[in-house]
Amino acid sequence: MSATISPKVFDFLKKLTVNNNREWFNENKNLYTESQENIVAFLENLLTEMSEFDEELGKIDAKKSLFRIYRDTRFSKDKIPYKTNFGASLGMGKGSQKGGYYLHIEPGKSFIAGGIYMPESSVLKELRKEISLYGKDFLAILNNTDFKKHFPELDQDDKLKKIPQGFEKEDPMAEYLKLKNFIVVYYLKDEEILDKNAAKNLTKIFKLMKPLNDFLNAPFL
Repeated sequence: MSATISPKVFDFLKKLTVNNNREWFNENKNLYTESQENIVAFLENLLTEMSEFDEELGKIDAKKSLFRIYRDTRFSKDKIPYKTNFGASLGMGKGSQKGGYYLHIEPGKSFIAGGIYMPESSVLKELRKEISLYGKDFLAILNNTDFKKHFPELDQDDKLKKIPQGFEKEDPMAEYLKLKNFIVVYYLKDEEILDKNAAKNLTKIFKLMKPLNDFLNAPFL
C-alpha cells in the first residue's frame, strides 16, 4: 500500500460533496474503502516519522486515530449523512486533557493543528494558571521565529470578552487567559497533501508544535 495520499482520495471526497446521500455512498462504498485504506497507510507512515520527535505518537493506532466519516445528525438541523473530509486525531481531540496533533484532509480546505482543543473547565483553569505564572516561557514559544512564521497566532474562536474569574485584570497575559482553545493551525494546499514527501514535510511542521504541547502538558505531568 502506498504511503502517499492518492489523488483518488480527493476525487472521492469531491464526488461525495456533490452526492451526499446514503444511496450514492452505498453504491460507491468501494471508493470510500479504497480512500480510507490509503489514508490509514499514510497515517502509519506519518506517525512513524513523527515518533522520532515524540515517541508517544509511536503508540497510536493509525486506523483508530481516523474519525468516522458518518456524521452524528441526531441533534443537528443539517441532516447530511457524511463528512466531506478525513480527519485524524494524533493525540488531540475535543475535551482532551493533553496537547496533541490533528490532520484534516479536504479538497481546498486541508490543514494540520496542534495544542489542546476545547478542554474541560477544570483543565482550562489549570492551563490559564500556567500561562499566568510562566508567561515569559509561553511567549518565548509563540514568538520563536519558525513557530511564528507558520502560526502567526493562537486560535481565537469563542474568546472571552473579559478576564476569567480568579485572574487580575492587569495580568500581562490577559489576552491569552481569555482563550478557550490553545491550538495553532497551518493550512495546506492540495499539492502539499499529495506531495510524495508529504509525511516528511508535515512532520517538520508538526515538530514546531511540540514546544507548545510540552508547555500545555506540563501542569498534568
